[in-house]
Amino acid sequence: MNNIVVTGTGIITSLGVGKEETLRKLKAGQRAIGPIRHIRTKHCDLPVGEVSCSDEELKALIGYREPGIITRTSLLGRVALKEALEEAHLSGETGQRIAFISGNTVGGMEKSEQYYHDFLNNCEKNEYIAMHDCGACTDVMAKEFSGRFDLITTISTACSSAANAVILGANLLKEGRADIAVVGGTECLSKFHINGFNTLMILDKEPCRPFDANRKGLNLGEGAAYLVIETEESARRRNAKAICRLSGYGNACDAFHQTATSPNGEGAFLAMTQALKSSGLTAADIDYINAHGTGTGNNDECEGIAMMRVFGDKVPPVSSTKSYTGHTTSAAGGVESVISILALTHSFIPANLGFEEGIEGHNFKPVDHVMENVELKHILTNSFGFGGNDSSCIFSAIHESPTPSSSEVLTNDNRCYIQSAAQISLQQPLGEEWFQNPIIPTEAYNESIEPDYGKYIPPMAARRMGKLLKRAVATAVEALGGHPLPDAIITGTGLGCIANTEKFLTAMLDNDEEFLQPTYFMQSTHNTISSQVALHLKCHGYNCTYSQRGTSFDSSLLDAFVQMRLGAIHSALVGGQEEMTPDYFRMLGKIGYWKEGEVSTHTLKKADSIGSLSGNCSLNMMLTSRSNADTFCQIAGMDMLYEPSMEELLNATNRLLRKAGLDVCDLSAIVMGLSGDCDNDRVYREFRNACCPETPEVWYKHLFGESFCASAFGVYAGAVCLRQKRIPAHLLYDLSEDIMAPKHILVHNHFHNKDHSLILLSSCQ
Repeated sequence: MNNIVVTGTGIITSLGVGKEETLRKLKAGQRAIGPIRHIRTKHCDLPVGEVSCSDEELKALIGYREPGIITRTSLLGRVALKEALEEAHLSGETGQRIAFISGNTVGGMEKSEQYYHDFLNNCEKNEYIAMHDCGACTDVMAKEFSGRFDLITTISTACSSAANAVILGANLLKEGRADIAVVGGTECLSKFHINGFNTLMILDKEPCRPFDANRKGLNLGEGAAYLVIETEESARRRNAKAICRLSGYGNACDAFHQTATSPNGEGAFLAMTQALKSSGLTAADIDYINAHGTGTGNNDECEGIAMMRVFGDKVPPVSSTKSYTGHTTSAAGGVESVISILALTHSFIPANLGFEEGIEGHNFKPVDHVMENVELKHILTNSFGFGGNDSSCIFSAIHESPTPSSSEVLTNDNRCYIQSAAQISLQQPLGEEWFQNPIIPTEAYNESIEPDYGKYIPPMAARRMGKLLKRAVATAVEALGGHPLPDAIITGTGLGCIANTEKFLTAMLDNDEEFLQPTYFMQSTHNTISSQVALHLKCHGYNCTYSQRGTSFDSSLLDAFVQMRLGAIHSALVGGQEEMTPDYFRMLGKIGYWKEGEVSTHTLKKADSIGSLSGNCSLNMMLTSRSNADTFCQIAGMDMLYEPSMEELLNATNRLLRKAGLDVCDLSAIVMGLSGDCDNDRVYREFRNACCPETPEVWYKHLFGESFCASAFGVYAGAVCLRQKRIPAHLLYDLSEDIMAPKHILVHNHFHNKDHSLILLSSCQ
């Protein structure tokens, strides 16, 4: 843990563009919160921390001359990313393995809300349809790097997204999957989340006053910030200057409420405690806390209580810099990490602007003026999101000797098994009847078969849940079975609860931003799914959500796999959750996602046109570090790659097999996401022909449909085949007889030939 250093940072907020301007205004105690300029909304009375640059001015900052369209979220991200990469001296091909992990929640919403009626009624703005999801924004940002990232993914845990990107990046470095990780987040203001937060009645009509007794709420902001983190060995090899150390981090789930924090701040307490434990530091070592400090009544009181639980009567100096920038939501963890690093390296503590009177019951008061010439060795920064997703990171001065930590131990004995699984899909729900008697879909648009949810969710709670949330809870409970609560709940979803997103968006546009339901807004955040599962189970463990288009589930599985290899967790509930609505089906159909008319196995096998059949999917699987008689299979290895050449993909496959002591000839089958789409299937054909042309092909999308999380069913199908010791003929693409006693199955998934994943499953028998 302690050999991870920061070698580059970049930032843009309402304070300005870049670290220099940010530092100057922080030290001057200068607020950057004012009237809305770029968004057409009737709520112009609400002050925000808006970046002053227009989209065209942002393009000029990065010299943007690429063809095609780009969202403001991606533009902000690219500005910050450019500064971070330049400081770290990263450009062109480096010979290093570099991961890019970005936190984001709104995606392209600021364009979607402008063109939503065009999406439905004409074809004038079709190019923006594919830019709506969070992963698309990350993909566009990745082009800012003149070299090539080896892996990219997107984390969407609301206001802790960027902090969780830091955590994943560090874990990838520790497990040896990357030499360098570029981590952080970006978020632009949109009418959607201005109205959403307004329905929760937590926006202040004056500049916010975090930790003040008379605080009235938060001010929204926008911005982006990224850090380049790498191992000390990598920095030495590149002759890169280390700015500071990433000493520790922690994530926990409050498991109390979708938006409110528990009275004792349990999630915040656990996150800070874990960060200290992983760093090897004590509470007394922390010199300054950059608090989450939103200015809301609930957060500030409960965060303060959590800090008192950790630090007792010696709470170190505390301030919230949201009083400068506003709450930059998904970018906040990155923004406040960069601010913390500026404080660390320039020996000052930013003021908690607007503070006058302490909160009753707190034994501390925030710093009410800029403190300069302060010796700082270790800074703790907090980022807390909806659903009680709480994360803390610790940054330490570079001259501080790393403190040994034994919280994670990588050994060959740290294994990962699929212990159980449950699905709700186009097939018979919560069972494996599909394995013997599958339902064959015949239409491009398909609904899931819903079970009786009364067994899993109390009726009053179910009334407030959208369909996808009910599916996620039911499959989680079923997969958990009699197992103890998992150490982690990790979910992949490309679109989140898109049905409730549509309801809120439609109401906002059609009702002139009035009469809006807060429930729809709360459930539009992607991590609502994993947090709802945690809330239902009362699980305080690690909690994360990935939204990386067609590799959303794969990213979730990688996170769990890496942490289990590190020994950081010993069990995880990992899921792929997606839903499709009639309106979103129409939109995606305009850009070629679906077949037209009736669909059959024959038409899908022909693969002579674009498009496939859609699926609503919910799948949860229980991963454990130990096997037993009921275990499905072992995940013997996995890898994810971004825009690999065929040669690189083949090399990655061979490495994966060699590490498991296998050769291509040992594979019983290869599971591929063949969907009937000619472009999609061509990539799979090329890979199989180059890698293992004689290996039998397994397909599954003819049964479960296509979606951003369809790959979850590829892994599930392979796992069930290994447990059942048989691959049935209806899963075999070009064979008519069952394959008996399979031993090793390779699962290959790709999205538009950009994001690829390789997952090796092996029998436990």
